[in-house]
Amino acid sequence: MPRIAFPPPPASDATEALRAEVRDFLKTELADRPPRLRAESWNGFDRAFSRRMGARGWIAMTWPKRYGGNERSALERYVVLEEMLAAGAPVAAHWIADRQSGPLLLKNGTEEQRRSILPRIASGDCTFCIGMSEPDSGSDLAAVRTRAVPVPKGDGGGWRVNGTKLWTTYAHHAQYMILFCRTDGGAEDRQGGTSQLLVDLSTPGITIRPILDLSGAHHFNEVVFEDVLLPEDALIGQRGDGWTQVMGELAFERSGPDRFLSSMALLTELVRALGPSPSGHAAVAVGRLVGHLIVLRRLSRSVAGMLDKGENPTLQASLVKDLGALFEQEIPEIARQLVEAEPDLDSTRDFSAVLAHTVMNAPAFSLRGGTREILRGIIARGLGLR
Repeated sequence: MPRIAFPPPPASDATEALRAEVRDFLKTELADRPPRLRAESWNGFDRAFSRRMGARGWIAMTWPKRYGGNERSALERYVVLEEMLAAGAPVAAHWIADRQSGPLLLKNGTEEQRRSILPRIASGDCTFCIGMSEPDSGSDLAAVRTRAVPVPKGDGGGWRVNGTKLWTTYAHHAQYMILFCRTDGGAEDRQGGTSQLLVDLSTPGITIRPILDLSGAHHFNEVVFEDVLLPEDALIGQRGDGWTQVMGELAFERSGPDRFLSSMALLTELVRALGPSPSGHAAVAVGRLVGHLIVLRRLSRSVAGMLDKGENPTLQASLVKDLGALFEQEIPEIARQLVEAEPDLDSTRDFSAVLAHTVMNAPAFSLRGGTREILRGIIARGLGLR
């Protein structure tokens, strides 16, 4: 049976110097940010904060300098990401663009797309959203029904798009969407005939409707396309290569520290609530959580090293995402067993407020980026089990 390899990431003294610099920055920037807001993790949206990160060169770190990047290593970028997430920094304004949309354009976009958009991402001025999930299809991307039909050149050319995207994070703040859609074939050709298009969300015919989560927060949206006309050069990469491109994109989405640090604020508050002399049972429980965190970090850093070498670790990324979601969802359950406190978003007690936020958001941890069932199917296929 095939094995899943996670080679050790290379060590670098430069990453530790960078880590100290990032921590000093965050100590000042987040001095007045309460634990309840830090618990938002990478859903915290603050355009001004993203611009300050861009000014320091901490967005688009690995990209070529001609596109606004800094040509640093994937592991240096990883250090910035995990420090931001561990501290609860509000990174949502640039997160998706930096994590996957920008790298997709860098690899498959046109030169015009790169030169006009990538520097704006690097400066923290441009937000992207992901146009993958659809109604009635869950995480089954091959069931995509949104369709882009070529418009004859005599009628102006380009693409006419109709369909609906669901659970689109921060579409109401984004300037652009990477749209995964069907351009050829029908339902019988599930993975073939798909493409990706760059969509300016100010284009006529696009309607963005809010979807509130359990806590009443507005992160998600429904995005409806009704006879939306896009230019011919909106196509990213080659027509019909959408499935291959989107799988590579998901390797970026599924492998990062955001897939196991979403509950970090609660783990921090749990340790604080238990105090310096926890019971033996509590010490064992926290030690187990920390042990799992260390292993997940090692696996995730390995994927960062593979991405730095230009590899496509889709299988390893799926495993990190599945294990990371289990870990994130386990933390609030263990916290409730160890500390006598009711979850309450309005509580003046930090532990209770952070617990409430995490409990209400935890169900989504195993949905976003691919459901557990989809991920385990990918892993099983990679191991030759199906």
